[in-house]
Order: sequence, then C-alpha cells, then structure tokens
Amino acid sequence: MNAPGPAVGVVLATRDRAESLATALEHLTALPERPPVLVVDNGSTDHTRAMVAERFPQVRVLAHRANRGALARNDGVRAIGTPYVAFSDDDSWWRPGALARAATLLNAHSRLGLLAAQVRVGPEERPDPLNAMLATSPAGRAEDLPGPEVFGFLACGAVVRRDAFLEAGGFHPLIFFGGEETLLAYDLAAMGWGVSYCPEVVAHHHPAPAPRKGRTAVMRRNELIGCWLRRPLPLAARRTAGLLTEAGRDPVARAALGGLLARLLAALWQRRPLPPWVEEAARRVDGQRTDDAAPRREERQAVTHDR
Repeated sequence: MNAPGPAVGVVLATRDRAESLATALEHLTALPERPPVLVVDNGSTDHTRAMVAERFPQVRVLAHRANRGALARNDGVRAIGTPYVAFSDDDSWWRPGALARAATLLNAHSRLGLLAAQVRVGPEERPDPLNAMLATSPAGRAEDLPGPEVFGFLACGAVVRRDAFLEAGGFHPLIFFGGEETLLAYDLAAMGWGVSYCPEVVAHHHPAPAPRKGRTAVMRRNELIGCWLRRPLPLAARRTAGLLTEAGRDPVARAALGGLLARLLAALWQRRPLPPWVEEAARRVDGQRTDDAAPRREERQAVTHDR
C-alpha cells in the first residue's frame, strides 16, 4: 500500500456494449499506474468476451450468465483483491494519475471508505452537475477526511476501500441498477466510514446522448426503495403517497409505483434504519436536493449514464 499505483484495481461492469467497452479499456490499460482491470460481463449476448480476449489479453473477465445489475460490481470487488478498487463503466475511464492520487488520499485517511471523484463529461470535459452539489454538501466535513462528506456520487467516479465496501455489503440487491450509490453511502456512513468528495481525483464519462427508455421510472422506484430500507417510516410513507397521487395521471409514476410495490415487502423485511446522526445529515442533504431539484433534474437528464 506504500506504492499507490498497484494498490488500486479497476472493476468495470458491462453488458452488450462491446464497442464502447473497447474505448474505455483503451484508456484504462494505458494509465501510467497500470492498474489491474477486471471486466464483469453481465450476461452479454454480443461479442464482448471475444473482443476483450483478442484486444486486451491483460484484462481479466469475470463472466456471468445473466444480468446481475450493480451486484456485478460486488462480485468484481471480491474477485480483484486490491486494497482499493476504482469503478468504471463501459463509457468511462480515469484521468492519468487519478488513481495514484486516490490511493495517496486513502493511505493518508484511514477512515475514508469511499472517495467520490470529480466527473468530467464528454469530449468537451464539461463538469457533471453533480460535482457542484457534492462540493457544497450540507453534511459538512470531518477533520479526519480529505473533503466534504457526501451521500451521493456516480459509481463510475468512485474509488472504494475494499474492506469498507465489503463490510457495508456493497451495492444492495433490491436496487439492481439506477441510483444505487446513495444507499451504499448511507450504509458506509452508518458503519462509521467516511464518504468524501475529492475533486483532485478526476474521472471521464462519455454517456449516450439520452437515457435508456424507462430509466426515470427506475430511478424514482429505487429512490423510494432506499427510503423504505433506511429512512424513517413516516418519511417513506409521505413520499410514497406523493408518488401514488402522481400515478393517477403520469405513466412514469405508475411504472415507478408498480416496481416499488413489487419490492416493498422485501424492503421492509431488510429494513435497517440509519443511526440518528446519519439521518440528521441525510435530512440536510435532502434539503439541498429539494432546493436544486428543478434545474438539476434538467441538467442530469442530459448526462445520465445509459445502463
């Protein structure tokens, strides 16, 4: 762990996106840190595995027969074995030197469980709108962490301490994909791990021009699943009632509500409320999200990752 480069491995989950995956791997395998790269293939039916074997023989592939969603990242973290793990997607990669800087920060801050990087979007390297929200997080900043504490991040711009990630259980199976990051941040904080925004670490993200059909409903569904899993019951009930009201006139809300109801019993069974100090910080972050909701939602729709 005294040599920053080899301490960090990269886990990349993909499905049926061989061409964009090839671009991401070109960047990742050219990094000066030379991190080990593990591709977790979520049941691809295209030529993903053959492409990796032919063009990137140094990249290890963990192949699944079916799509395991964000749980594929959990499998990758368990398999790669490095003390720190950076996530990438098949349309993202890390800036040269970013992983060495991340390892230095993790080495210097023993309570840091997850580092949220600054994300730059597209060939123009536009700042992702989430950057500004994380930089001004109302959760505050602890003296033993390198940046503001946050309850959100983009998975393709995150570096985790492997032990902390596994202790927290990784990404939750009820979420599958879409907004899975917030629940992981809650769980890390509940166990005493820090989650910090560190803009000196930079990731690049080149998403598809528009989000995949149905993604808005999935995101709303997953936000409420996370609420039932970790937040106070009156809050979860109020938010669900609001969605129910919308469902009468909005097909997106109806789809989100249907997905929530199908998983609600499982969420209640697995419910584990946040400790009071984490809930207090989460409420402050809720206020920030409410204040910024309208302009941020429009901006995020332009850059949301098509999974």
